[in-house]
Amino acid sequence: MEPVRTCVGCRTRAPRSALLRVVAVDSAVVPDDRASMPGRGAWVHPERECVDAAIRRRAFVRALRVSGPLDTTALEKRLNGYGHEVNDSK
Repeated sequence: MEPVRTCVGCRTRAPRSALLRVVAVDSAVVPDDRASMPGRGAWVHPERECVDAAIRRRAFVRALRVSGPLDTTALEKRLNGYGHEVNDSK
């Protein structure tokens, strides 16, 4: 049975493979594609709606337990397609 996680954007439960793990690195939200970076992580659907909802509700700040605002530029670039290899493979 595959592990289940909760999306911090839409608050629905989904299999771990359907979500993207993010971590806070130097006050920035960074995608963790391999789900192996150290530190506390948060899970979100890799869709614009869920990420926007998480930013609007300050869910990343709460889930990652950091104080102050977080820079989400790297996550937004990832959603816009930057950082993907050819043919949208990881």
